[in-house]
Amino acid sequence: MSEAERGRDEFLRDEFLRDVLAGLTADAKTLPGKTLPGKTLPGKYLWDETGSDLFDRICHSPDYYPTRQEMALLPRVAAALAAEVAPGVTVVEFGSGASRKIRTLLDALTRPAAYVAIDISGAYLEDAIRRLAADYPDITMVPVCADYAKPVPLPVEAGPGGILGFYPGTSIGNFAPPEAALFLERARTTLGPSLFLVGADATVEPERLQRAYAGADGLMAAFHRNILVRLNRELGADFDFDNFRHGITLCRDPLRVEAHLEALRSGTYHLGGRAIAFAAGERIRTDTSHKYTPAAFQALARQSGWQPRGLWQAEDGRFNLHLLEHAGG
Repeated sequence: MSEAERGRDEFLRDEFLRDVLAGLTADAKTLPGKTLPGKTLPGKYLWDETGSDLFDRICHSPDYYPTRQEMALLPRVAAALAAEVAPGVTVVEFGSGASRKIRTLLDALTRPAAYVAIDISGAYLEDAIRRLAADYPDITMVPVCADYAKPVPLPVEAGPGGILGFYPGTSIGNFAPPEAALFLERARTTLGPSLFLVGADATVEPERLQRAYAGADGLMAAFHRNILVRLNRELGADFDFDNFRHGITLCRDPLRVEAHLEALRSGTYHLGGRAIAFAAGERIRTDTSHKYTPAAFQALARQSGWQPRGLWQAEDGRFNLHLLEHAGG
């Protein structure tokens, strides 16, 4: 490992520790009309190699409807995009994960010049790109290990066909609306003049949300509890993994699913020289999934400097793919 790589790893570890301590030492606050959560963990830290692998398995679960609906919709969307996007486009995917969905786009587009995959899980990203490169030898593959919620400078120039951004799944819902608007603004800066294909979930049925996000097969629980294993392994914490169970809460105004880990018994744990006490029943919020109607998402996009250009919906209208345009300026 080079000196630069060691320095980067130390910086990321320090940032990880700061973010986690800030979330775990926060106190619940009551404001007029609402209660702000107490302990939280940033959802982006769910995505180490193990977390990415677990979520990939979740995406194949019969109850996790977003992936199934999106994969049914993507071929139709890709064919429509192929008619609009010029040959030699550079495709940039935010939160690329296993880079499976991108295959549908790469197969449909005319001679894509490059694929830039941005993901926070470095080891998982490298493996995914190696597999993809073997099947697409004529496309330049560029892995970028980064937190895509922050500004990410592109390491390549736009291809002759311009830039097509891709943010699939329901990941835009992991941001609260103001944060989602900020992400879209930063993506506009990253991509420059471009088209941007973004997935969003509009599901409102409590029973369907419960099945998808509570996960009777135990995979969703393992996905969220894995963050405690990561804290112990990477930051020297001493959390009792078995003392926390996974659960979800369905919330409104705005409509969202909140995931949490709940302490079964009281206990005190240690991280970064700090003692963190839990009462029995106390929760750590680990992630949130906001739901957007087409009109709500398009309003958010306009607020962030994008112009809605296309909309494709699953047959039941629960999952949507939005095409946005930024002409520059």
